[in-house]
Amino acid sequence: MLKIGDFSKLSRISIRMLRHYDEYGLLIPASIDSATGYRYYGESQLIEAEHIQALKCMGFGLALIREILEKYEEPEEMERFLLIKKKELEAEALETQNRILLLENTLRCLRKDGKLMNYDVVLKTLPERYVASLRRVIPAYDQEGLLWQQLNEEIVPLHVKPVTPCYGLAIFHDEGFKENDVDVEIQISVAGTYQDTANVRFKKVAPIQIASATYQGSYEQITKVNSAVAAWINDNGYEFDGTSFCIYHVSPAQAASPEELVTEVCYPVKKRG
Repeated sequence: MLKIGDFSKLSRISIRMLRHYDEYGLLIPASIDSATGYRYYGESQLIEAEHIQALKCMGFGLALIREILEKYEEPEEMERFLLIKKKELEAEALETQNRILLLENTLRCLRKDGKLMNYDVVLKTLPERYVASLRRVIPAYDQEGLLWQQLNEEIVPLHVKPVTPCYGLAIFHDEGFKENDVDVEIQISVAGTYQDTANVRFKKVAPIQIASATYQGSYEQITKVNSAVAAWINDNGYEFDGTSFCIYHVSPAQAASPEELVTEVCYPVKKRG
């Protein structure tokens, strides 16, 4: 049997933590001297201590570690616990990576004088276009790639010819921002005429006057760009007049990294009456 001090050294777990584990019913001493209250551990408990520390390093809480250890001899149950934790950690890693990208993007946007980058807003008219269009409700804005994949799959057999400039764009039909189930339409300008497919519609789009700003980099900038466009519209005597959309000059399919993306944020406008 091992005194708690010796067990602490061998297991590399502090005495304070060993007592906490005991109170939690996680790593209970093999025996306790009734006269002195000294805790003694069996040598075989070093393996149990190692398992606890390994599970803690994986991110499991003590309550779940206790449950896992009760099923340690059942490989299928162990695998289930580990797979669940793996998915949780992957989701956390993705969220952390997105936060890092946001920080990096903000740092890049800062000028030497400490002010945020300005975005140039222009007023222009998109000409009449003949487009291939696909509109669907998708789970979230970052799932837009599903639409582009489906569009490409359905128009490739038709040997559709894009025009220059192609004006690949996405239109956001919901009245406001939505966390999920977003109504998005994508379009590309094409030459010639074609028969509709199961999901793709070919149609003429009328000319439209827009206020727009083009920026390079990740989509985390979008709110700042929207702010610049909204301020320009107000300051120049215009008002919003339709559904906003984005034109992709360098799309995610073409960019090797978020820094290479080039996006034009567009808002239909008209002169204030």
